[in-house]
Amino acid sequence: MSGGLAIGFVGFGEAAYHIAKGLRQPGIDGIAAYDIHTNTPGLGDKIRQRAAETATRLTESNAELIGSCEIVFSTVTSNQAACAAGQNAPFLRPGQLYADLNSVSPALKQSIAGMIGASGAGFVEVAVMAPVPPYGHRVPMLAGGAAAAGFAERMLPFGMRIEVAGPEVGVAAATKMFRSIVVKGLEALMTECVLGASKYGAESRVFASLAESFPGIDWPALADYMVGRVVVHGERRAREMEEVAETLRALEIEPIMAEATARRMDWSARRGLKARFRGEAPRSYREVIEALETD
Repeated sequence: MSGGLAIGFVGFGEAAYHIAKGLRQPGIDGIAAYDIHTNTPGLGDKIRQRAAETATRLTESNAELIGSCEIVFSTVTSNQAACAAGQNAPFLRPGQLYADLNSVSPALKQSIAGMIGASGAGFVEVAVMAPVPPYGHRVPMLAGGAAAAGFAERMLPFGMRIEVAGPEVGVAAATKMFRSIVVKGLEALMTECVLGASKYGAESRVFASLAESFPGIDWPALADYMVGRVVVHGERRAREMEEVAETLRALEIEPIMAEATARRMDWSARRGLKARFRGEAPRSYREVIEALETD
């Protein structure tokens, strides 16, 4: 070791790939990752390709990953965040930092903090406040927990954009979750809008009317982008919105919009749109309409 920082990723999907790509710079000694799908047909090919592109070493186990790094980023799907923490906690040691970047409820973040804290390692809840691409490792993040300030101090020199919410675990997660009601809700609304409007060839007039009411927005381009996000991330977003719904119920707020958004996201997953486009975003919402018409 040259004295630089060693980073590890639990899960090596899109977010981890783009963050790792940006962190491949002087001062980072090495980047490693463990993903349970490394040897899964289809999924494993993309993981290995991304690892090769970012010079990320793929490990064979959680124990090997944890033993090789100082800071661990948990970047799995939201429904696997607690499971991942439970699998990694036995191998963590004092002095290490475990940063959970997954979109889960404040209560679940607090539960994970307890699991990680029992190991002696520092826990950081991280809310990723924008899509990771095109920002990469510079995507805005909100960090919370007793170890958050130390985490920010160590990562800011590498260009990461981290705002510390404070020592309390849950505040960052709550900020991200309630923002998601709007962001993911807009994606669901836009998808439903063009699905219906396209049946009558009415999209251009709908967009023109929206531009009159909300000037300064390129509505066709926004539709292409938002529908593409639903195609690629529908299943993950559905699980995230289920977490939002549970959080709202705990606050005695009926999650009408959160549940509806989750249903639209799950619709995309059930129709197999991600596989249809080989995991890449379609170039336009029209491509999605055409794909659905061929079913």
